[in-house]
Amino acid sequence: MSRRVVVVGGGIAGLTVVERLSATVDPDDVCVELRERSDRIGGALRTSPFAGRPGVDEGADAFLARVPHGTALAERTGLQAELTSPATGSALVWHDGLHRIPDGLLLGVPGDLVSLARSRLLSVRGKVRAAIEPLLPNVEHGDSLGTLIRARFGDEVHERLVDALVGSIYAADTDRFSLEMVPQLASLATGQRSLLLAARRARHAAAPVSGPIFQAPTSGMEALATAAAAGAERAGGVIRRLAAVESLALDGAGWRVDDDPADAVVLATPAVDSARLVAPTNPPLASLLEHTERASVAIITLAVPKLPASVRGMSGYLVPKPAQRLVTAASFGSQKWAHWRGPDDIVRVSLGRDGLPIDDLDDATLVDAAVRELGGHLGDDIEPTAVRVSRWPQAFPQYRPGHLGWLASVDAATSPGLFLTGASYRGIGVPACIADADRTATAVVAHLTR
Repeated sequence: MSRRVVVVGGGIAGLTVVERLSATVDPDDVCVELRERSDRIGGALRTSPFAGRPGVDEGADAFLARVPHGTALAERTGLQAELTSPATGSALVWHDGLHRIPDGLLLGVPGDLVSLARSRLLSVRGKVRAAIEPLLPNVEHGDSLGTLIRARFGDEVHERLVDALVGSIYAADTDRFSLEMVPQLASLATGQRSLLLAARRARHAAAPVSGPIFQAPTSGMEALATAAAAGAERAGGVIRRLAAVESLALDGAGWRVDDDPADAVVLATPAVDSARLVAPTNPPLASLLEHTERASVAIITLAVPKLPASVRGMSGYLVPKPAQRLVTAASFGSQKWAHWRGPDDIVRVSLGRDGLPIDDLDDATLVDAAVRELGGHLGDDIEPTAVRVSRWPQAFPQYRPGHLGWLASVDAATSPGLFLTGASYRGIGVPACIADADRTATAVVAHLTR
C-alpha cells in the first residue's frame, strides 16, 4: 500500500512543497496530494485582466531575484524564459512633497552621509542626528526594529526611510516589529555598534552583482503558482480544489485528514487557521498559533489618462507613517513594467497596514481615499478611467519582537509527522515562502525515510 502526504493550502508555499515532494519521491510509493478550499490556487498570487491588459497583478507583482528561491522555482517549472525585470527602480518618498530616496541605503539604513546630506527628505536637524550615529554607545533594543533605528539615527531616519521601506514590505509598524525577522538589518546590528559604518562596510565589501534585482513572469505572478502546480502534476502529485479540510486527527503513528489516512501532513495555511485544525490533538500548539497577529491591505488599481511629468521614469513612492491617512504607497505600474504600458497609465495604490485598519471600510471609501490622496501627493487631479479593488484581509503576518523565541516554541510543540510552513513562520514574500517550503519538503522526506 502506498503512503500518503497531504498538504493543506494552495498558496505558493503549499504548491512548492507538493512540487518538490512529487519530484523527489516515487509516485508508486508515496501519494502527494494538495487540498485547497477555494476554486483557485495561488493564494496571494493573483493576476487578472485590467484596462485592456491581459494580466495585471492584484497582489505581489515581483519577487526578489538576488536570492535564488523564486528564480529556481521558475527554472524547475519551465517559466524561466517568461521572466522579465522592472524597466525602472527609482522610487520616491512623500513628505511635504515627493523626494528621491537617497543613495547608499540598506533597507533605509544610511551608509553614505554625503548622499544623505544632499537629500531634501530630512531636515538639517535630522541629518545632524544621523551623522552622530557612529559616536553613540550601544543601545538595548529588545528585538524591536523601530527602537534600534530611533536610538541610533533619530526619528526622521526611522520614519522617513527605514519604516517607510520596511513597513511597505511587511505592512508593518516597525516600532512593533522583530529586528531578527529583517535579516539584512539584523546582520548589521550583530557584533557591531555603528549601523552606519556597518552599512558602509557591507556596501564596499559586496561583490558586484549583475542581473536584475526583481523579476516577474510577463503573464503575472499567478503564473508562478500555476507552473508549480503543473510541475507537481507532471511528477504524479495531485492538486484538489474546493477541498476544504475540516478535521485533523492522530491515527497511531500517522494521521487522519477528514478520515483519510496520511503518513505526514503539511499545513501551509496561516497560523490562526492551522490552530483550528490542530486544537483537538495538540492544544498547546493551537494556543501558540492562534495568538498570532496579522494586518490587512487593499490594493486599488487605477487606469489614469496620464501621470504628471514630475514622476515620469519613477517606479512609485512611499508614504511615511506620520503622513499616512489610508494610503501607504503607490506603484506606477506602467512605468515599472514595460509589458503593462498602453495609451493610459496603470497605478496601484496600497492602503492599510498594522495599526491602520481598513477591513470595516467599504470599496467606495477605499477608492475615494486612493484617488484623493494620490492626487494630493502628485499635486494633480486624478480621474481614473478604470478601477479595481483587491482586498487582502489579514494577509500579512506581523512578526512581533521575540518572534524567533515564539517560533522555537512552535517547533518544539509540533507533533511528529506534522509540518508547518508559510508566511506565518520564517519570512514573508515569495522567495521566503518558497525557501521555507523547500526546507519543509526536505523534512517530510526525512520523516518518511525514518
